[in-house]
Amino acid sequence: MGKVLVIQGAGMNMRGKVQLETFGPMTLGEMNEQIVGYGKELDMDIELFHSNVEGEVINALYEAHDSGYEAGIINPAGYTTTTGPIKAAIAQVQFPMIEVHASNPTSRGTVSQIQPVCKGSVYGFGVYGYKLALEAIKNMR
Repeated sequence: MGKVLVIQGAGMNMRGKVQLETFGPMTLGEMNEQIVGYGKELDMDIELFHSNVEGEVINALYEAHDSGYEAGIINPAGYTTTTGPIKAAIAQVQFPMIEVHASNPTSRGTVSQIQPVCKGSVYGFGVYGYKLALEAIKNMR
């Protein structure tokens, strides 16, 4: 399996530091460590990317497109309700994207603007949701 880009969106660097009642105590570093482990289990090459800057996320998507990545996962976090360039960039790349949220944003009244341009979504299963998304990607081929 080729490379899979995992994008951690705006505010993910604050996981495990704030809003523990909603998102739990796991830090972004701990999450990423588990995601890489899931990738190894599934024989996937995981490329991790985090940014609080929307333009950097867009550039990462386009670079992955140009580099022939097989798929992507995005936890948009603070970008969940964006209607701008990230949504357009996801629609333009030629690999499937899956939206993942460790919590369930819908239960808090948040409607994702990213999900309609994604192949699918996984909400509410904590870091295990990333493994579910990776398994889905592996089985798409």
